[in-house]
Amino acid sequence: MITPLDIENKRFSKQVMNGYNVDEVDDFLDDLTVDYTKIYKEANDLRSKVDELNQSLDHYKQIESTLQNTLMMAQATAEDVKKVARQQAEQIVSEAKGAAQEKARELDNEIVLKKKELDDIKKQFDIYKAKMESLLISQLELIKDINKQDDNA
Repeated sequence: MITPLDIENKRFSKQVMNGYNVDEVDDFLDDLTVDYTKIYKEANDLRSKVDELNQSLDHYKQIESTLQNTLMMAQATAEDVKKVARQQAEQIVSEAKGAAQEKARELDNEIVLKKKELDDIKKQFDIYKAKMESLLISQLELIKDINKQDDNA
């Protein structure tokens, strides 16, 4: 690429006949040098700006990648937490069912024992009642015998 310095230092050979006017060529080259210098500096500035923007773009791409990885890890962690929570909930329900079944068995056993105790008490009451009835009958017989003896005497 031609630099502004190349334009400024460019010299043309002078021809005596039908040549260009040296002053006009020099003035034109001076104007061209000014414009070209301006454009050259702008191009360099723009290249620097493009480089800077590319670096920023790379930086933001890295941040985006990091954020995507973080998001994926967070989603995976959330799924793991849900899975563990479900497992714990299932275990708690299972343990509660087991405890409830055990308690129900204990209550069933207690009911059976209480029924047996009740039956035993009923039997004892029936035996007691029969003994009392027998005692009362025998006492009544004694009284009748005493009354017969009093009537015969």
